[in-house]
Amino acid sequence: MRERARGYAHRVDIVADADQVWRALTEPEYLARWCSPGAQIRAQKGGLFRASVDRVTELEAHIDVFEPARRLRLIYLPTQSLPPTDDPIVDDFIIDENTKEPGTILRLLGSGFPATEEWNRQYQRLRLGWQQAMTRLKVFTEKQLRSKTS
Repeated sequence: MRERARGYAHRVDIVADADQVWRALTEPEYLARWCSPGAQIRAQKGGLFRASVDRVTELEAHIDVFEPARRLRLIYLPTQSLPPTDDPIVDDFIIDENTKEPGTILRLLGSGFPATEEWNRQYQRLRLGWQQAMTRLKVFTEKQLRSKTS
């Protein structure tokens, strides 16, 4: 019998346009400012994402969906930082225009985390780590990136 999986959903409203949010997600120098100091990205379909979102767990992911200013999907590669799993762990960033007020909505949907005791701590760390990282992305984009392009 297959183990159950769990996920998370985060949303942040950013007072910036979709292109600015996309740049914060995909330009290496910006990613390192809000995500983690050693974060790296080769921003393209088939590219690579590497970071420590919770400041402890090193993550490495394959970029399988790359739609500029719309969507970035990461499929995590096996790592010694995480317990083994048979199913893929995925983080899917979706960018939408905010139709109610100026700005952009960024959603992060994480999925594929085993609902086992072995994964409880790592799941909580990653869920909270991404929540905090998205808050830093919001502040970075609104305060620093937006002011550079205004």
